[in-house]
Amino acid sequence: MSSIDLESISEATSGAIGAVLSTTILYPLDTCKAKYQAEVRTHGRQKYRYLSDVLLEAVSSGRVLSLYQGLGTKNLQSFIAQFVYFYGYSYFKRLYQVKYGTKNIGTKANLLLAASAGACTAIITQPLDTASSRMQTSAFGRSKGLWAMLTEGSWIEAFDGLGISLLLTSNPAIQYTVFDQLKQRLLDGKMKKSGNGSSPESLSAFSAFLLGAISKSIATVLTYPAIRCKVMIQAAESSDEETKENKKKPRKTILSVLDAIWKREGVSGFFKGLQAQILKTVLSSALLLMIKEKITATTWVMILAVRRYLVVTQGRLKGQ
Repeated sequence: MSSIDLESISEATSGAIGAVLSTTILYPLDTCKAKYQAEVRTHGRQKYRYLSDVLLEAVSSGRVLSLYQGLGTKNLQSFIAQFVYFYGYSYFKRLYQVKYGTKNIGTKANLLLAASAGACTAIITQPLDTASSRMQTSAFGRSKGLWAMLTEGSWIEAFDGLGISLLLTSNPAIQYTVFDQLKQRLLDGKMKKSGNGSSPESLSAFSAFLLGAISKSIATVLTYPAIRCKVMIQAAESSDEETKENKKKPRKTILSVLDAIWKREGVSGFFKGLQAQILKTVLSSALLLMIKEKITATTWVMILAVRRYLVVTQGRLKGQ
């Protein structure tokens, strides 16, 4: 059982490190995407007609560094979320394999295991997710700190969007299931070509990047309307004037957001920003999985080294 735990921790650690690196690299694009998605057309007018308008606003106002507002919170959320997700996903898979005595996991079982890991992740990290979304969608240069974001409302508000987050556990579930299935087929194909009866342990960086892009694209297209609703629910007010006019504005709900999109933007509104979402999430997920694939072996060696050190140290202490 200890070996299972260590392997799960290795998977979780490499996944979390990959998430932080990919989040940092692509964060300005993520901020532009979030602000673009959060805006709803009012009276036929909108501030951001294109994704590039957000970037131009930051440049013209001299607040380019504000594209990184909330990066610390986002990285903290990404690290915890990916660690919990990869640990849970890896651990649940190993429990399944032990229980049913098989190394192969079917698509339905894979989806269920991935969704279970995603649900645990969403519940644990929702306050950080809400805070980071509010930071990103705040006016440039006016983002509050993490503690201020978490304490400005009730704890119920800190969990805004949890319902959709739980629904969106289908996104990584679809992504990682598709990735694992494509990965296994690719490795099996390489094994047959090599003819030595042993499958390579990991993908090449390019293969991991490509499979990550394909799997995330499929998951994003299938779940995008829910993704945009979540951003709008968690978004900060777009301006001080809007805040003053809506001091007693009711909490945003899934139904109210869906109604607003339908009335102001029509069916196409449910897919506003889809290209930006695909660009960001595909690059992010592909980088994450590529980094994870390349550092998993190193992480595993380091964990084994730490365990050996602890065992030796414990033995010496007992000997004394």
